[in-house]
Amino acid sequence: MEELVIRDADVVDGSGSDSYRADVVVDGGRIVSIVKEAAAAGCQRPKARRELDAEGLVLSPGFVDMHAHSDLALLRDPDHSAKAAQGVTLEVVGQDGLSYAPVDDRTLGEVRRAIAGWNGPGDDIDFDWRTVGEYLDRLDRGIAVNAAYLIPQGTVRALAVGWEDRAATPQELDRMRQSVAEGLEQGAVGMSSGLTYTPGMYARDAELTELCRVVTSYGGYYCPHHRSYGAGALQAYEEMVALTREAGCSLHLAHATMNFGVNKGRAPELLALLDEALAAGSDISLDTYPYTPGCTTLAAVLPSWASEGGPEETLRRLADPGTAERVRHDLEVTGSDGCHGVPVEWDTIEISGVGDPALADFVGRTVQESADRRGETCWETARGLLLADRLAPTILQHVGHEENVREIMRHRVHTGGSDGILQGAKPHPRAYGTFPHYLGHYVRELGVLSLEECVAHLTSRPAARLRLPDRGLVREGYKADLVLFDPATVAAGSTFAQPRTLPTGIPHVLVDGRFVIEDGRRTDVLAGRAVRRTPPA
Repeated sequence: MEELVIRDADVVDGSGSDSYRADVVVDGGRIVSIVKEAAAAGCQRPKARRELDAEGLVLSPGFVDMHAHSDLALLRDPDHSAKAAQGVTLEVVGQDGLSYAPVDDRTLGEVRRAIAGWNGPGDDIDFDWRTVGEYLDRLDRGIAVNAAYLIPQGTVRALAVGWEDRAATPQELDRMRQSVAEGLEQGAVGMSSGLTYTPGMYARDAELTELCRVVTSYGGYYCPHHRSYGAGALQAYEEMVALTREAGCSLHLAHATMNFGVNKGRAPELLALLDEALAAGSDISLDTYPYTPGCTTLAAVLPSWASEGGPEETLRRLADPGTAERVRHDLEVTGSDGCHGVPVEWDTIEISGVGDPALADFVGRTVQESADRRGETCWETARGLLLADRLAPTILQHVGHEENVREIMRHRVHTGGSDGILQGAKPHPRAYGTFPHYLGHYVRELGVLSLEECVAHLTSRPAARLRLPDRGLVREGYKADLVLFDPATVAAGSTFAQPRTLPTGIPHVLVDGRFVIEDGRRTDVLAGRAVRRTPPA
């Protein structure tokens, strides 16, 4: 007898088609049968060792977080309710060009310092891997939800070139090609970049194109955080479209939005650019989170020249008064490349986390507010915090536009991604709320998307981008990564004031046919594994 039958569910199957009522039978980690309108038809109902009454609940495929920063959280936090409770059954990590494989001992230490604001310093992690394959094997020991991995181009560059702002030599480019090829062979699904983060931002287009050619040959995709989301945003999108067209590479635009005052109301221009490229044959998708503020590290807004050479060199420059004044001028007058070419507005930058608990008084306040309290200029406050916390502070950046968010999420190639940073005392609520916020706020309350459309955005579309032949749909033979939610009550619990509050209206989540959330509570099941690249047919 099969393991589980889910009775009388309203199935929203991920295809975008209308929902239907059915009994769904799960066994051996897969959906083995779907009996539509079973009760109404009066037919013999399927039986199983366990029955779950889903009356009033929607059954859908598990949600795919196309942009996650859980690279270490998956290892340190077996509970991982931040994502499991949202109905997320698969996360894509290795984002924004910086993560922890492939590395050597030197590069690992540098990367750990550079992205401590994203993932913590990692002092509680046994870094017993160096290659992509070894990291994926580590995930296979058991994690809360599944995870796929993008090869981080910035880490690859740090490994081959270092943190200098210069073109790679032919030998260094060969080494980077080899690192990307090896990572794809070992199971990575593509390559990411962080082109406003060092050292990835130092790569010229020709270098990126060559690496994308390698990605193309393995059937992967390129996921850039491109060079600007502010001044020059459209040109930055055009650059990525042209680059991947030349390389013949599939393109997935990370947290695709139009931010800062210069881009208010300009989402239609971005979508027209993408529609033109799609009509010309480009393979493009994108992800967004359903909020207006962004989230990154405070150090990320610095000009790239100030970060050349790695974190220790950055701290040295900040400590030198003359060099620090040059940094201030670039930030406040010129508009640094780290701040997307826009002069920094300190009243939009809210400190969301610090590494040193002694600095907790900064958290929850903008740099402007803290400076006013301290009787300092904003730059004095920001510089002092960066030095005292050794570049660890994370920030919320309140620079987005609601009309842009809504326009982009309607697009036919849109998918969902939280960009969720789980570190800090006051993280962005998207880390705990992205997927229920789509379903509760943008579907039920605002009607921006229909329920069927939204579920397709969060399930089958990302599964197609990841080339996963047996995920993303409620279909017989597919993996039983499933979520049951109440469409009348599903909502994000997280807010900017209480960002770690779990969602409501999602009582059950299954990974590999096993309950990771049951009756609204996290179980002790660790059914997640690494999801490796599917070779092209």
